[in-house]
Amino acid sequence: MSSSPLGRPIVAVKPIAVPAPGRGVGLQVKVTAPQSGRDLPVIVFSHGNAWSLDGYGPLADRWAAAGFVVVQPTHLDSRRNGIGWEDPRFATIWRVRIADLHAVLDGLGDILCQAGGLEARVDRERVAVVGHSWGAQTAGAILGARVLDADGVPGEDFSHPAVSAGALIAATGTGDTLTPFAAEHLPFMRPDYSTMTTPALVVAGGKDRSQLSTRGPEWFTDAYHLSPAPKGLLIIAEGEHTLGGVAGEMAAETTDEDPARVALVADAVSAYLLDAFRLDDAAWAALGDAAAAGGGAWSVAGK
Repeated sequence: MSSSPLGRPIVAVKPIAVPAPGRGVGLQVKVTAPQSGRDLPVIVFSHGNAWSLDGYGPLADRWAAAGFVVVQPTHLDSRRNGIGWEDPRFATIWRVRIADLHAVLDGLGDILCQAGGLEARVDRERVAVVGHSWGAQTAGAILGARVLDADGVPGEDFSHPAVSAGALIAATGTGDTLTPFAAEHLPFMRPDYSTMTTPALVVAGGKDRSQLSTRGPEWFTDAYHLSPAPKGLLIIAEGEHTLGGVAGEMAAETTDEDPARVALVADAVSAYLLDAFRLDDAAWAALGDAAAAGGGAWSVAGK
């Protein structure tokens, strides 16, 4: 047991094995939850490239303190698996990532039972998927986004019926402006958001400039602008790709370290999901009011 950033006791259980036939490497998850409470909503979180269930503690802990049960799988591209760009398996990892989330959602009851009997304390009607960076594209697929092929034809539908809301943090934009490296190694980074009908919050940094796209920070708002309502948008003016260090304190790739910015991201996601789940609309409304009075540090929009 540990104390959360908000002072509310939380507990974490890891690793929990999840059946994933044909994956080659076993699928494991970490579950973080408030020590007490019932009818808790669930967040299934997809990490960015190379991370694992041990990353993103600042987000998971804060969400658990806010009353969510957070389930974090380790995807195949985790650095602990040693699968690099040139590995023949890399080309299909985007599909394995999506399959990972399906395996977690399909096996959620058993996962929660293994995590100290949490199954009796959650609300299975209120399940969200959230992701950062590559994880945001993975989560987007569960929310209904598709991947365009080389001819611009949308691929298969990977949405999951158990999910009723989500959040995409630093999500891949449309793929018509990929750099040559991205086009060669990451051709699946061509999302079609026109079919992403599930309510979702899109979080973007005003100074997030990707080396994978020739566009600027607005690339990371495509998931909002190109998807149907209902959607929310949070733009953090000074945020770069890690938005203050969402993966963890002192993470090597964090170039804009700011714990307050990380807390804003976590709290915005919590507020949006509580509103989408019709549990509490006050926090989301308050975030919009604070943005209006905040002098441009962040902005909130909705449709």
